[in-house]
Amino acid sequence: MPWNPLRSSIDYGDWVSRLWTLWWTRSSGHTSIDAARRRRFDALVRFSRAHSRFYRDLYHGFSEEESGQTRLPVVTKPMLMARFDDWVTDRAITRTGVESFLIDRTHIGERYLDRYIVWKSSGTTGEPGVFVQDDEALGVYDALIASQLATPLLAGRCAWGAFVGGGRAALIAATGDHFASIASWERVCHANPWTNARGFSVMQPLPELVESLNAYQPAFLAGYPTVLSLLAEERSAGRLRITPVLLWSGGEYLSTTVARDIERAFNCPLINEYGASECMSIAFSCREGWLHINADWVMLEGVDADYRPVPPGEASATVLLTNLANRVQPVIRYDLGDSVIAKPDPCTCGNPLPAIQVEGRRDDVVALRAPDGHVVRLLPLALSTIIEDALLVHHFQLVQTGADQLHLRLDIEGGPVKDAAWRAASQALHAYLVNQSLPNVRVVLDRHHPVPDTRSGKLREVVVATRA
Repeated sequence: MPWNPLRSSIDYGDWVSRLWTLWWTRSSGHTSIDAARRRRFDALVRFSRAHSRFYRDLYHGFSEEESGQTRLPVVTKPMLMARFDDWVTDRAITRTGVESFLIDRTHIGERYLDRYIVWKSSGTTGEPGVFVQDDEALGVYDALIASQLATPLLAGRCAWGAFVGGGRAALIAATGDHFASIASWERVCHANPWTNARGFSVMQPLPELVESLNAYQPAFLAGYPTVLSLLAEERSAGRLRITPVLLWSGGEYLSTTVARDIERAFNCPLINEYGASECMSIAFSCREGWLHINADWVMLEGVDADYRPVPPGEASATVLLTNLANRVQPVIRYDLGDSVIAKPDPCTCGNPLPAIQVEGRRDDVVALRAPDGHVVRLLPLALSTIIEDALLVHHFQLVQTGADQLHLRLDIEGGPVKDAAWRAASQALHAYLVNQSLPNVRVVLDRHHPVPDTRSGKLREVVVATRA
């Protein structure tokens, strides 16, 4: 849980030790942070050479002296997924076994092989991924989140929310599959059955979601920026009547302006976290609008299209991620696909961790006109989830081209396969639109293929070309 400073694993002592190490390392400044990162990177590379057939082959010919942070080869999601069984360091884990586990959606947040948490990524780069988390990684993620809440202001709000608000926590996400947000959320709930937490689906019509939140009255509220932005409008209009003490956002791009609008509407702080399925907690926001990298546990390299370093202040073509916590499925110099800008000078907030801005997922909220004339707003993640479930593919694009019209772009050549995919997707979309009071909206098969975003390189799955 993003706001819960209590560890969800059995060994509370280990968690306290991690949190103490985080505090001591960061309070000692840049030198200590850099030393911890280098030490953990070297240890991860040695471990991966010894236990992962994929990395042993990849690093063949590289001596210990040549295994520096910027010398080793870059890896991509297709490379890793193609050799999944060789990539993992526990031979009991197989791609066939993991995918069989993921098919059953009643297992969300439960343990695979009784010791691992598994989740999958979206396909915004055109290739979905499957990621296995061990207890060491999960413990680090928990400690990183807790460290964000250790300031006097936020710690006080957490205590107040637990005391006055009963600790009720709400997550609004795609709840129907093994995605990182809901899987990690359910993991906490399974480990702590006394936790007063509930997940709400982005698939709910907005009026129903507002009604459910009014009934639940969460003290802590987490969701995607597009979700929180819509709920901020509902609260300003008086329809949403909740008073959370703390908000958390992640999974999408959040501008400083939108963040301030959300905080103003709810009259409470908003923590914005930058993470990925490959590494749950990469960076977190500060009051100056920057994201501070958890640089003692995460290595992030902004590079150009040829994987050469990009200087601070300049937008990168992509970013290379190294997750220093997860050893069961090592992620080392991994092409994440986001564009980042590193802050060239220290952040005025006083945080010693390096700061960045990120061009991440920027899907649009769709606003369509219903038969009675009122405008219905649909969350992009809900629309993309509908299509993914219908198609079982992750390379598509839905474009709003009118007040009552959507165009679907499929990355499939013409013929029976495309015809079948189109029928499945259009039927699923129509059923969802009817449930949203939009039976009049027309869905059209577009002749164009999906077009990736020029800024981030990722595929914007839901795009608004015109407004209702």
